Amino acid sequence: MTGPNEKDLTATGPAGRDTASRSLSRRHFLALGSAATLAGCAGPQTTQLFVRETSPVYRVPENRNAGLVRTSPLYDSMYGPKLDEPFPLPAIPYQEIDPAFLRQEVADPTGERPGTIVVDTGQRFLYLVRENGRAMRYGVGIGRDGFSWSGRAVVQWKQKWPKWTPPAEMIARQPELEPYSAANGGMAPGLDNPLGARALYIFQNGEDTLYRLHGSPEYKSIGKAVSSGCVRLLNQDICDLYDRVPTRTPILVI
Repeated sequence: MTGPNEKDLTATGPAGRDTASRSLSRRHFLALGSAATLAGCAGPQTTQLFVRETSPVYRVPENRNAGLVRTSPLYDSMYGPKLDEPFPLPAIPYQEIDPAFLRQEVADPTGERPGTIVVDTGQRFLYLVRENGRAMRYGVGIGRDGFSWSGRAVVQWKQKWPKWTPPAEMIARQPELEPYSAANGGMAPGLDNPLGARALYIFQNGEDTLYRLHGSPEYKSIGKAVSSGCVRLLNQDICDLYDRVPTRTPILVI
């Protein structure tokens, strides 16, 4: 089922793709997932996991930086301004984003249980697995090679408009961040805060991984490897995900 501002945007796959190929693709995804590193840092994975599905409403341009070829009332609403926030969110110029990375419901390629979050760092997608073989898919930006994390964990807690406190290791690399250290109280919430409008905090075996799912105003970073380890979503998308998942939601990062 889709919400009032959603519809099934799944495209018919390439000619000749059948049920058997979908099944093989899913087994491939699961095989890679079971081999994921359970702790520490790992570079973004570039293995092709499955055939990407895109909206039938749009043609993906050959120049992937060209953005969409037209607008959509659905996405005008989905990515329009959110004025009911403590810090009102501006509209996102989604036409400048590859349409594959816009929020949409798709066939679930992961095989995980409904309610599970799966982050596919290679494809730059986050899936929230739903019932009946479906999933909500969001485009993400991920950590630069050397600053990412993978494994199975849980969303230990969630926060609206969080403070940002860079870890000591980050401050050692970037001393200019010292004013936002834990000792100095972190960075206050706001539109310029790197964690954006929402943050989901990932714990493994009761320990903070320092890995977050969070919002970002830097919409051109979606689909790229640019951040220092965390998974960033469009602010409007992290608000949507935040409302869909409770604490203790299982998460798999591949």
